[in-house]
Amino acid sequence: MSKAVKTRTATALVSVTDKEGLAELASALRDAGLAIIASSGTKTFLESQGIAVREISDYTESPEILGGRVKTLHPKIHGGILADRDNPDHLRTLVDRATDPIDVVVVNLYPFEEKFRAGLSPEELIEFIDIGGITLIRAAAKNHKHVAVLTHPSQYAAVVNELQRDGSTSAATRARLAAEAFALTATYDAAIAHCFRSAQPEEPLPQRLPIGLVKVSDVRYGENPHQRGALYRTAMPSPVVDMTQLQGKELSFNNYLDIIGAFALVRDLGPHSVAIIKHNNPCGAAWMGDVLESWRRALKTDTVSAFGGVVAVNGTVTPQLAEEMGQLFLEVIIARGVEGAARASLEKKKNVRVVTIPGAYWDGTRPGLVAVWTQDAALVQDDDAGYPEWENAQAVTARMPNQGERTALRMAWMVAKHVKSNAIVIADGDGTVGIGAGQMSRVDSSHLAAHKAGTAGLQVKGAVAASDAFFPFADGVQELGRVGIAALVQPGGSIRDAEVIAAANEMNLAMVFTGRRHFRHI
Repeated sequence: MSKAVKTRTATALVSVTDKEGLAELASALRDAGLAIIASSGTKTFLESQGIAVREISDYTESPEILGGRVKTLHPKIHGGILADRDNPDHLRTLVDRATDPIDVVVVNLYPFEEKFRAGLSPEELIEFIDIGGITLIRAAAKNHKHVAVLTHPSQYAAVVNELQRDGSTSAATRARLAAEAFALTATYDAAIAHCFRSAQPEEPLPQRLPIGLVKVSDVRYGENPHQRGALYRTAMPSPVVDMTQLQGKELSFNNYLDIIGAFALVRDLGPHSVAIIKHNNPCGAAWMGDVLESWRRALKTDTVSAFGGVVAVNGTVTPQLAEEMGQLFLEVIIARGVEGAARASLEKKKNVRVVTIPGAYWDGTRPGLVAVWTQDAALVQDDDAGYPEWENAQAVTARMPNQGERTALRMAWMVAKHVKSNAIVIADGDGTVGIGAGQMSRVDSSHLAAHKAGTAGLQVKGAVAASDAFFPFADGVQELGRVGIAALVQPGGSIRDAEVIAAANEMNLAMVFTGRRHFRHI
């Protein structure tokens, strides 16, 4: 509502499901001289608060129809909202059609996203696609020169203060509210698009991909303390949005990245596995069938890098595990659950962040999209989910891997997918032995993995190794063979595969080709 229309008969339209703060707002609107029209439910509430209200259907002289699908889609409503108060022709039209100018619109939308996340079927969700509400909001936001649009109780206090102080809203306030309104309608429609896209999982990357990000919370800071950061969600379920923080400092941008990486790795490795992540790279992982033993083995892989790391436990944190983890400085602990006595033990370390992720996220993966936002553009790809290639992985050397080697190769292959390229992972049947991450040369990654194994005092001889992409030359295989690796897994596909296979045969190594690489650059 602008001062220019204050002296005329002005109206506020109110139709909300969330009644928080509504009585105070409506009182301020009334005191500022606005008549109030409202939907039936809102009218009943406001009248219970002693505020006179006219029902929308009485004002339009048109009853709701189609079970409520049509109630505000009427010329008297949208004419009153969209009329340009500076245009004499518009004002004459309002008079001719006995239409009051509507200078404030207060609307909530149907809770489509909440119902989508709750798992309603597409047929059930149809009834939660708001038509009238979204049209009211867009119309009011378009005409924000004259109309104030409020879509959430968090906006009410500032408007009430302006009304009580000035008797009207300022142009700056109306412009800000309009910007928030258009952001709401955009994210709302994006949620609907997500719903329809998720019902067609085989669809290729779409021509248009509305993201619809909604802020969940600020984070402690971005990648560096001088950068701001925040967590946003889409309409889709997400473990980092639905997780529960039990204790510790506010999470930072980097904490979230490490949580995502650590959780994804132990989910792949399976129950009772443990992974330790540092700078979004695994520095140790184990799968020994018991979370305490897995922790001890994962830590042994690289005790130095584990300092200040993030630990993921695919299981429940026990008191003994909590006690041992408490002996090391850790940034974050992620788990399926934490026993009561274990939680009491961890609380002694007040700064360590402890989070749990709901079980549904641990027990299966949902194919989705992965994106990088860079320079005001987005690179989008399918998620690198699962390891379907393993079922058809073939030994290509004279010596076949034995059953124990093949099991270790599979686990090393899983870990390699989560290590920054170029990635070499040395492992045995219990856990990682050495990890070479992010080197520009695959030979350097091989050398680094072996060096770290030696530093940790773990046995390389007889262990296996995984490479996230093919060996372009024989030198990487020769480097691993020299330190005692017994078997290798890699995608294959190099123009020098024959040379690489020959090198493996010369060193009596077993080597398996999977036919699929797992580069990780993000």
